[in-house]
Amino acid sequence: MYHLYLLERQYGKFLMIGLALVIGLGAGFGAVLFRYLIDFITRVSFVDGKVIFSSFNFLYILLIPAIGGLIVGPLTYFLAREAKGHGVPEVMAAVTFNKGRIRPRVIFVKSLASAITIGTGGSAGREGPIVQIGSGIGSALGQLLKLSAENIRLLVACGAAGGISATFNAPIAGTMFGLEIILGKYNSSYFIPTIVSSVTAASVSRSILGDSPAFRIPPLALNSYYELVLFAVLGVVGGLFAILYIKTLYGIEDVFDKVTIPPYVKPALGGLIVGLIGVFYPQVMGTGYEFIESAIAGKMGIALLAVLCILKLLATSFSIGSGGSGGVFAPGLFMGAMLGGTFGYVFHSIFGGGITPIGAYALAGMGAIFAATAHAPLTAIIMLFELTDGYHLILPIMITCGIATLVSTHLHKESIYTVKLKRRGLDILSIRESELNTVRIKDIMTEDVVFVEKQYTISQTVDKMRHTGHFTMPVMDNGNMVGIIAYKDIVNAIINGNEDDTIGKYMTKNVVTIWPEATLREALLIMGDDDISKLPVMEDGKLVGIVSRNDILKASHTIVKAA
Repeated sequence: MYHLYLLERQYGKFLMIGLALVIGLGAGFGAVLFRYLIDFITRVSFVDGKVIFSSFNFLYILLIPAIGGLIVGPLTYFLAREAKGHGVPEVMAAVTFNKGRIRPRVIFVKSLASAITIGTGGSAGREGPIVQIGSGIGSALGQLLKLSAENIRLLVACGAAGGISATFNAPIAGTMFGLEIILGKYNSSYFIPTIVSSVTAASVSRSILGDSPAFRIPPLALNSYYELVLFAVLGVVGGLFAILYIKTLYGIEDVFDKVTIPPYVKPALGGLIVGLIGVFYPQVMGTGYEFIESAIAGKMGIALLAVLCILKLLATSFSIGSGGSGGVFAPGLFMGAMLGGTFGYVFHSIFGGGITPIGAYALAGMGAIFAATAHAPLTAIIMLFELTDGYHLILPIMITCGIATLVSTHLHKESIYTVKLKRRGLDILSIRESELNTVRIKDIMTEDVVFVEKQYTISQTVDKMRHTGHFTMPVMDNGNMVGIIAYKDIVNAIINGNEDDTIGKYMTKNVVTIWPEATLREALLIMGDDDISKLPVMEDGKLVGIVSRNDILKASHTIVKAA
């Protein structure tokens, strides 16, 4: 493992790219197997189940989700409680509060629990589980190799990106999801590994499942730029509905928390309610992708669209809020399509049939709900294009997503993911918005670096340390930094009388460095993880400054005092 440590320090970027490739393969195959598992359980539940429960007639639909809940409840309660719910908040918490560490068993429990929830008719999506599964693969690999906390966090994001990419055949959106939602920041050092994982996972998925987009839609285009006003109105409505979605989901979760039955039985009760809805409107069960396509194709009437929008909201809230396992993104797309289609009909009735087709409003509604619930407009816009393979509605989709996010963030600070953490006392937004994430190393570093040359003897080095008061200094050779030397590195040589030795063989060659645009928080994490007192600041391979633990403490003290 020591050799891996040296490899991480000396060839960190290349190592992370290689590991991202491995994680992308794992996430890609994991997404494919997860999809097959869902299909298998769906077939057993609603094909074989129809035969088994034939005496119940159509009422077997009522029983199947409840049976699924009876299996999922004990599975998550006794084996991995973090596997219940929609998964993404748990990954975000691991990245922010637990150094990216996720228990390996979560990968298997989440796969099975979510496949059972979705396959038995629960109203949930595939994306939350596969994000947690892919992230779990990244975390497990990082822990196995004993990488630094910051690199484990990066591998977690790579796993999430790969999971989204493979699930929706959306490599760009997968990359953005990993950066915007999981890490909460864009950083050039994170970008390339995340892309590698995302592209690799998408390649695996496409080679097995095909290269077609997640949704097949008819040709759609904006008829008039004046209609952007109508899409803006849809954005406002989408933002308000997103808040309703968040409040309903967690409101029903609160109701189930108060129900005085064993927690592992509650998913069965939620499944029973979903089954009751499904008896009359089976469209709300499962992911519902085929009905999203129908809405975009304009094959549903306004009444059905409006009813399904509300019932999907309730079905999803009961499935997840009762303790079931699955994602909230796909149900959001369903609701968005129904909401957008409903308003498309309204606009057509007011302005006539010459405006943009109803399907375009359904498509924009999908983006609006995701952008507003996740507070991630950029990811939503890109993902929508990749999901549908259609770029002709770029302007209305951007307007709708942007305004929906503006409304949602103004009226409800927390996203559908962060609100779950806030309810547990984990204020992830405050940490991400902290001054520790805004102060740059270039603003606090010392540019006039005190250094020693590689050919210095130990005696000369000690004299310079005493003269300058710096007991840890970079070692230079022909203008390039080749190592770092600290007094503790040479104290034994002094005791043994080897003061005429040059410092080359005593210096640390694999130096942990930082870059000027790095944040104060990143420096704190690096110093804490590796117990480092000084970090050389490198840019384009050149030493441009140095930052000490004292510099970090002073800057942190200033922030805390100001708060």
